[in-house]
Amino acid sequence: MTSDAKDSLNRIVKIGLVQTKCGDDPVQNMEKAVAGVREAAKKGANIICLEELFRSKYFCIKEDYDAFALAEPIPGKSTEELQAVAKETGVVIIASLFEKRAEGVYHNTAAIIDADGKYLGKYRKMHVPDDPSFYEKFYFAPGDLGFKSWQTCFGKIGVLVCWDQWYPEAARLTALAGAEILFYPTAIGWAEGEDPNVCTNQFQAWQMIQRAHAIANGVPVVAVNRVGKEGNINFWGASLVANTFGELVFQASHDKEEVNVVEVDLSQSNATRMHWPFLRDRRIDAYEGITKRFLD
Repeated sequence: MTSDAKDSLNRIVKIGLVQTKCGDDPVQNMEKAVAGVREAAKKGANIICLEELFRSKYFCIKEDYDAFALAEPIPGKSTEELQAVAKETGVVIIASLFEKRAEGVYHNTAAIIDADGKYLGKYRKMHVPDDPSFYEKFYFAPGDLGFKSWQTCFGKIGVLVCWDQWYPEAARLTALAGAEILFYPTAIGWAEGEDPNVCTNQFQAWQMIQRAHAIANGVPVVAVNRVGKEGNINFWGASLVANTFGELVFQASHDKEEVNVVEVDLSQSNATRMHWPFLRDRRIDAYEGITKRFLD
């Protein structure tokens, strides 16, 4: 067997998951994130994902005009700092940031930085929630860049953000754009005083839907969540990796700051899609109704 054939049978990529608590100081939060990137890189990570809006506490717990001061241009100061770290350590970095696009126009945005330090582009969160303690519509305009993938030094990746996790359309379109791994920077947790059974069901649903995306699209799925109590929310951590069969191959703790590195084999996608040919059997001639709000 030639070396090229061997490579096609085994494409191991090491994924770094940086799960932290966030404090009041954006500078300290960035320092913690950079330290997490360096630690993951030392452990052999190739692609490292940070949690959603890691530079600050989750300010969307309430509507507060002062929080807009946290926003920044992308690319900008934060991406430049992370570009330098990516180039130094030779890793891809996925960084979720509060983007100021223009005066009065803001987005929840993930920046993608390649292992040579090159800024590859950004994804603007498409699905923006408005729930108690998750008042994101007050802050963010819906994304307008669509669903896409980026070719990095270690594979073609797709990035979505938190609330996007619940939408099979987002996962499917990102996979159809060529993504070999789906990444979800996340900030999700339990409301203080919630019924324990409700908490259990919420968490299991969150985990299940992402494992389903892996199965339906034949790609690994990675989610990186924060931990700690902020306001009335206990962020449940449990950052995860699911393989192409939806098997949970890694789950972090619910309450500890952790830096973990998990191997995924990108060559599994071809075998999974051959045995479960969901993409082959899609009835693309019959799906026009999916673009409607509801079929009356």
